[in-house]
Amino acid sequence: MPHSSLYIPVLLAGMIITGSSNSLWSKWQDMQCVENCGDPDPRNHVLYEQPVWQTLQMFLGEMLCFLPVLYTWLSTRRNPVPVFLPSEPDQDEQLQAKLTPPQELRGWKLLLLWFPAACDLTGTTLMNVGLLYTPVSIYQMTRGALVLFVGILSVIFLHRRLWLYQWISLLTVMAGVSLVGYSGSLIKDTVNDVVNLVTAHPTDQDDVTKALVGVFFILFAQVFTATQFVVEEKIMTRWRVAPLVAVGFEGLFGALTILLLMPLMAQQSVSSRSPFFDLTRGWYQMINTPTVLWSGIAIAFSISLFNYFGLSVTRHVSATARSLTDTCRTLSIWLISLALGWEQLLFPISLLQVLGFSLLVYGTFLFNNLVQPPAFLRSTPTFIAPTTGAEEGDALLANSALDESASLPADLGQSGFDVLPADEHVRTVED
Repeated sequence: MPHSSLYIPVLLAGMIITGSSNSLWSKWQDMQCVENCGDPDPRNHVLYEQPVWQTLQMFLGEMLCFLPVLYTWLSTRRNPVPVFLPSEPDQDEQLQAKLTPPQELRGWKLLLLWFPAACDLTGTTLMNVGLLYTPVSIYQMTRGALVLFVGILSVIFLHRRLWLYQWISLLTVMAGVSLVGYSGSLIKDTVNDVVNLVTAHPTDQDDVTKALVGVFFILFAQVFTATQFVVEEKIMTRWRVAPLVAVGFEGLFGALTILLLMPLMAQQSVSSRSPFFDLTRGWYQMINTPTVLWSGIAIAFSISLFNYFGLSVTRHVSATARSLTDTCRTLSIWLISLALGWEQLLFPISLLQVLGFSLLVYGTFLFNNLVQPPAFLRSTPTFIAPTTGAEEGDALLANSALDESASLPADLGQSGFDVLPADEHVRTVED
């Protein structure tokens, strides 16, 4: 069915808008006062700091991905697709033997998605904690380190091989993330110095330390997110499952895990250690503060729509376009947070943040082969001695496969960067 000329731009715009609003709504929710709001001293205000509840919001949003799956299933039942018999059954049987699709993921095997859901739960909760202590732009840029950890884990566990320029690009990404995190701590320090000069109440110098701790939380979370992607890729190569169905089940299993852990976290010995795990207090803060409640609903819907638009961009355009769009999302989050006054441009510190973000984008694009690597990093083509007849065809076929490279499951609807160059193919290895 042909689409209109506006279909692709709408998908790209929808991915940018929903992806940006997800991070911005989460940061805005963190800034809401939920206790002691009438106190004239802002230092006595209690803000909404419930990363576990925010993770549950994300899983509920992923569960909404079941809605288009359910709609498609109902439409198929009303209008069954006609089945056409092949005209040449012998050739069809030979083709079917060569191209046997993987088994469908169903029954108890669906529980395999519980492991990536647990990784998603851990990673998202850690990122939500990091978002409490860092500006939203630093948070989004630091998440770009995902490509670094996915590349390393793919080499270790999936036995992939990376080109030399891809290793260089990973080091470039690491340098960019380091500059972004360092610039975030410098901005916090400079803002504290200015506030101390113009107010009678000095600010807490621990804010700089908190910003660095927040960056480390976000970086550590990328290890779990990368593990999630590698496990998902392993599952998707062995079993067949629709991407939206996989996202929906991961949301279901993640939400069930949090609900099962709620009695444990409600224990006084656990909830008293940190307000992050005081779920009872967080529940009352949420239902008694309309801004927190409605922003939570907005977050759930934005995550669901972001998954849908992301999958649609990958399907109808390319995974490369999705990676480029995700970079635009990071830039839009920074610009919007500046416009809202959540962050300030402080020269020359902001130039350091721009430099870090530029290195991050260049490293990601270089890894994805969106930009040409330097000449000294390009691989030298190997030439095959000429042969004749059938031997020539066998030799060409045997040497046509490229070395394996790390790849993200771009059609799973997860945020992040694709790490398979667009013009390379993955060679499967028989176990």
